[in-house]
Amino acid sequence: MAKYNQPDPRNDQTFCWVDGLVPREDAKVHVLDSVVQGGDAVWEGLRVTDGRAIQLDAHLDRLLDSAHALAFADVPSKEAVTAAIFDTLKANGMTDGVHCRITLSRGRKTTSGMDPRLNVHGSTLIIVPEYKGMVYGDEGIRLITSAIRRNSPQFLDSHIHHNNLLNNILAKIEANVAGMDDAVMLDDRGFLAETNATNLFVVRGGLLLTPFAHACLPGLTRQFVLDTAGLKGIEAREANLTLTELYTADEAFTTGTMGALAHVIEVDGRRIGSGTKGPVTSLLQQAYLDHIMDTATPLTD
Repeated sequence: MAKYNQPDPRNDQTFCWVDGLVPREDAKVHVLDSVVQGGDAVWEGLRVTDGRAIQLDAHLDRLLDSAHALAFADVPSKEAVTAAIFDTLKANGMTDGVHCRITLSRGRKTTSGMDPRLNVHGSTLIIVPEYKGMVYGDEGIRLITSAIRRNSPQFLDSHIHHNNLLNNILAKIEANVAGMDDAVMLDDRGFLAETNATNLFVVRGGLLLTPFAHACLPGLTRQFVLDTAGLKGIEAREANLTLTELYTADEAFTTGTMGALAHVIEVDGRRIGSGTKGPVTSLLQQAYLDHIMDTATPLTD
């Protein structure tokens, strides 16, 4: 389990949203819901800090774009999803140190089956707010390379933020068995894609590199880092990267809503750089803290 991903007892008596407010212990989806029947859903993770929702617009745009790509019908508006999030947070008095898992499924079916024409009840919106800190801590993470490849667009486009996460879960199982924090996943051509849970960056000769979004989710934190690097005078670009280029990098770090920027100290038993947090990673971690709130939406909106 990620270092700081332990259950928080403050979450036990909270409210969730399943097409309306419901106590967490009573929150359920129907047995015929598409998320149960086939993982037919899309999702986002949203951080709430100091009374503001970070990158809210970008998260909801991606949620609704993913639903559109999967041809969901009767999708709630962005305004309706925002209101549901804010109502759920207000019901719990949650304003800081919170992570919301937002799921939108194709909805309940009339009977079991894959055919979307069985979905006549409209989509299902699920919001699970939890007190949850950054999951990796600050002492660095250790990775292995998974035998499981990340999806390419010819199979299932990773630009859709979907709930079909079995390949990621299998990679995470490999990391667990090896006693590592997470697993590096390659694409169908053998280049770096991402980890089972985060995007991946390497620093080589002062240049910041991240895999092309061929077989990885082009994450919001990933894009924030690319944009921020430019403001800090760091040359940054996408590239086809091999494992050797990761092993021999000066620095490496991961990015994601759940863990922000976490530095990598080891991959497959190879020390990365000095084995400690490097100067570019440190600069970008501080830039994240300094500027990420500029993207936030006050909960009073």
